[in-house]
Amino acid sequence: MSQLIILEIAAIISWSCPSTAPLGKRTTVWSSLTAFNDWSKEKSSAAAEPHEKEQKFSIIRNGHIIQLPVAEIVMGDIAQIKYGDLLPADGILIQGNDLKIDESSLTGESEHVKKSLEGDPMLLSGTHVMEGSGRMVVTAVGVNSQTGIIFTLLGASEGEEEKKKKGKKQGVPENRNKAKTQDGVALEIQPLNSQEGIDNEEKEKKAAKLPKKEKSVLQGKLTHLAVQIGKAGLIMSAITVIILILYFVIDNFVIHRRPWLAECTAIYVQYFVKFFIIGITVLVVAVPEGLPLAVTISLAYSVKKMMKDNNLVRHLDACETMGNATAICSDKTGTLTMNRMTVVQAYIGDTRYHQVPSPDVLVPKVLDLIVNGISINSAYTSKILPPEKEGGLPRQVGNKTECALLGFVTDLKQDYHAVRSEVPEEKLYKVYTFNSVRKSMSTVIQKPGGGFRMYSKGASEIILRKCNRILDKKGEAVPFKSKDRDEMIRAVIEPMASEGLRTICIAYRDFSVEPLWDNEAEILTELTCIAVVGIEDPVRPEVPEAIAKCKRAGITVRMVTGDNINTARAIATKCGILTPGDDLLCLEGKEFNRLIRNEKGEVEQEELDKIWPRLRVLARSSPTDKHTLVKGIIDSTVGEQRQVVAVTGDGTNDGPALKKADVGFAMGIAGTDVAKEASDIILTDDNFTSIVKAVMWGRNVYDSISKFLQFQLTVNVVAVIVAFTGACITQDSPLKAVQMLWVNLIMDTFASLALATEPPTDSLLKRRPYGRNKPLISRTMMKNILGHAVYQLTVIFFLVFAGEKFFDIDSGRLAPLHSPPSQHYTIVFNTFVLMQLFNEINSRKIHGERNVFSGIFHNLIFCSVVLGTFVSQILIVEFGGKPFSCTKLTLSQWFWCLFIGIGELLWAQIISTIPTQSLKFLKEAGHGTTKEEITKDAEGLDEIDHAEMELRRGQILWFRGLNRIQTQIKVVKAFHSSLHESIQKPMNQNSIHNFMTHPEFTIDEEGPRTPLMDEQEEEGLEKFSKPGTSMAPLDGEVTPYANRNNNAVDCSQVQVAASHSDSPLHSLETSV
Repeated sequence: MSQLIILEIAAIISWSCPSTAPLGKRTTVWSSLTAFNDWSKEKSSAAAEPHEKEQKFSIIRNGHIIQLPVAEIVMGDIAQIKYGDLLPADGILIQGNDLKIDESSLTGESEHVKKSLEGDPMLLSGTHVMEGSGRMVVTAVGVNSQTGIIFTLLGASEGEEEKKKKGKKQGVPENRNKAKTQDGVALEIQPLNSQEGIDNEEKEKKAAKLPKKEKSVLQGKLTHLAVQIGKAGLIMSAITVIILILYFVIDNFVIHRRPWLAECTAIYVQYFVKFFIIGITVLVVAVPEGLPLAVTISLAYSVKKMMKDNNLVRHLDACETMGNATAICSDKTGTLTMNRMTVVQAYIGDTRYHQVPSPDVLVPKVLDLIVNGISINSAYTSKILPPEKEGGLPRQVGNKTECALLGFVTDLKQDYHAVRSEVPEEKLYKVYTFNSVRKSMSTVIQKPGGGFRMYSKGASEIILRKCNRILDKKGEAVPFKSKDRDEMIRAVIEPMASEGLRTICIAYRDFSVEPLWDNEAEILTELTCIAVVGIEDPVRPEVPEAIAKCKRAGITVRMVTGDNINTARAIATKCGILTPGDDLLCLEGKEFNRLIRNEKGEVEQEELDKIWPRLRVLARSSPTDKHTLVKGIIDSTVGEQRQVVAVTGDGTNDGPALKKADVGFAMGIAGTDVAKEASDIILTDDNFTSIVKAVMWGRNVYDSISKFLQFQLTVNVVAVIVAFTGACITQDSPLKAVQMLWVNLIMDTFASLALATEPPTDSLLKRRPYGRNKPLISRTMMKNILGHAVYQLTVIFFLVFAGEKFFDIDSGRLAPLHSPPSQHYTIVFNTFVLMQLFNEINSRKIHGERNVFSGIFHNLIFCSVVLGTFVSQILIVEFGGKPFSCTKLTLSQWFWCLFIGIGELLWAQIISTIPTQSLKFLKEAGHGTTKEEITKDAEGLDEIDHAEMELRRGQILWFRGLNRIQTQIKVVKAFHSSLHESIQKPMNQNSIHNFMTHPEFTIDEEGPRTPLMDEQEEEGLEKFSKPGTSMAPLDGEVTPYANRNNNAVDCSQVQVAASHSDSPLHSLETSV
């Protein structure tokens, strides 16, 4: 915006001069349109926060069941729980009836967990009751409950903590009811100790040293680069104006000894205005106004395209951050796997099938037994429904294991609905439901010809122990002895288990007469084994290739799951996270915490640094384990650069890790609202492949910005040098102000639109991450910028100083002030624009590639911009006339301009042949903020916004400069008053310092002051007023205001006075 303000000033000055009024109008229109464009880009709308209804829960008090608001539940209450309840507090089960809890919001695992007094009596807040009923005694509520701890880690209670901290002195203990956190991880069992205050101080010191979460790294680099370029442009602009004015004054009034005539003043002013506008032109072209627009276009385009790749971006800076990602911590269920249990292997008739067999290879009798044994001996609430969307997978409703078996029936081209229609639920004679004691389920039906048949299914090791016969290849039952069972376990069960499969055995038994059904020990024996199937949540087909791409791209993928370690290891091997022979770690949550925590339960970063580089699988992880791992990786100082971590999560427990991560991915289908709110990107298909696409788009954003920078800086260098040199030699710029504005329009809008919309390619994933400290402009890019600048400057200077002879036309140099446009300078302008147009094609490649046309037709926007710019240039040259300082060119002149422009493509091939390594003098540019600057500028900040830091640094420099000017004004005024007084009363003063240290000299100031910006200036000014010097009272005051900050900004008044009432300057007030 500062450049637009400068343009407006130039326009106002131009309007005041009749000869330059058209330029002022055009400048005003241009800057107003640009300002409106910037304003429209910055508009944003705030989303309204939804209001949650108050939840009530059944509590038993005084022997009565009452409905109590959740906020009023206290520790020790007895809560009545039933199917469908969302538990509001943590508790211990004291009475239960077939209670099953869905803990997926905490663990991410969709399988229901059975709760019992003997087995697992712990109930956690935020979980759902799926089956049964019971009672629990409340043990933790609010921030001390499991959900409260998670929300505390998310920072939901920051506002309350700040209120509690206000008014408290340092060392006063905080509210003891608050959830204790240690190194960002909630500790549920950590005891309070007398050293808490000391420990907290130590933790605060540690936290101050730990790296903070950084945001807007790319924009910080761009802001830093733009400031540097702006300074260079301002210097060049000022030098241009000064040289033009000095050249004009010396040439006219010194060399030619012309007198200053009053009637010629208007002409002189017009020349000075012309010089000023040339300087403004140099500044406007030098400053990269198009950078913010390029970033905005690139990010907005990426966000739009990422939506098509199933990435819903909630925070724009997540796009750029994913380009630097070095680690991904992923869930297993639903992300790497399909989140649907499926039969993938089977053992039927002495044959092991590694995939579901065709029904044609099975004996009809065996097939019929399999279909009936699964369809009847399953809960009728478990079923397979058609997919919601065309082309989707069938939906599984009910128990996941039973749905897998029903899916097996469907894969065998059979219909379980027909079987259930023949044998409805009410015709089932006896059902032995599944429980933790039986570990099996059995259903008895009456046979049409008399007698009974019992179908059984359950864990293979349990059912096989009760089998004494098995069906062979012909479907005949043959004896099944202990040695046969041991052989089957060795040859079938163990290999399946080693691949992470859960094995289920299907069996049956016929009864000719009705037995005593209550005698289970006798009933569930002498079974005949039909088949053994292996079920698993299969890996998504596209995941192994996606993880292989991550490895090639230098990104480490880690699996963090609540499943058991054997299943997790098998899935990780199938995905490619683990490969045979690698020295990598697979740990359970308990072992992980044992290795990284000290005796007090605190996380030791040094110990964690020994674990995480080799850790690939973390199984049986608790709600805080993932947060601990993510925080530890981010805070680690191992390696040259800080790790950039992306995390996937779907449960409420994943919220803290999602928020702590550099980029958090929440599941759009299975994710909870808390996880989505804490995330940066939502995966609408819950697929790991979409994360890889996000990485690709993130790297593409970096490359798009670098492409634009390579193009724009080439134009900047050439335009500034041409304008500066031409102005100094010919007292006029070969490229006029409006022509520069047109070039600036190409750079700001069209080029950023063309280069920022380049689609990503697979080559982006064949190199390592850029890193947070990598400069935006590499040495290869610097070679391209300087190489093309040399070509363009050579051509431009040749055309400016010898073009009229080459084309046999009149020279445009040293033309009078209001002369019409010349063909000479029109050719210079046209050639310059066409060279930029073809260099725009060269800028599509920034890593030294030779084929700059690769994939050019895949980007219709780029082709349209190049073609549109070329057509616009033709119209400007042929019909622009005086407003654009152009005149019509002949066909041959057009061909020459086009030929020189195409030469840019050939010159690019020559530049590519020069090895970058041999050009040792080339420097990189666009570095990120250094660690020292981050540490200095980010004190007290929870996270670092690099773009904001750069802006703050610029504001500090501005205020510091303002302070120095105001300090100098006060010193000059004080010195002037003291000098004036000494003239009235002559005294023996030897130096300026004597004036300042004289007892009669005083500077007093009152009113509000801006904090000190430069302490060195303070020390310098304190010399003027040494301690112990007697200061005279001012206007009868007893004691003057003690000024300890002489160089502060004073918006009130500076009072300077002598001590004697007869002084001529008794009271002088100067407004600053």
